[in-house]
Amino acid sequence: MKWKAHQPYYRILREVTYNEQRTVISNRDMYLYENKITTKYREFPIHAVHDISFRKIGDEEGILYLHTSAGVYPFTVKDDPGTFIQVFKESKVLEDNQ
Repeated sequence: MKWKAHQPYYRILREVTYNEQRTVISNRDMYLYENKITTKYREFPIHAVHDISFRKIGDEEGILYLHTSAGVYPFTVKDDPGTFIQVFKESKVLEDNQ
């Protein structure tokens, strides 16, 4: 199945060992399909995602929020997720009209 929209996001992990602290940044991808949204470790059925919102932090980065029936999931993004959100909302309107 081909995805309809793609949104890069990243995760920051701080590892502390005996004598040092290390920051590991993992670049990841979120995909919007006709019936689901997938991330590296999660899959959200499209009917369980009620909304997607975005809050800008600073000049370039922000938090993309997936509002689902199981709670709100935040994802840190560098790129503007406007296109991803728009495609989701158009898909949701089509699903609601069926």
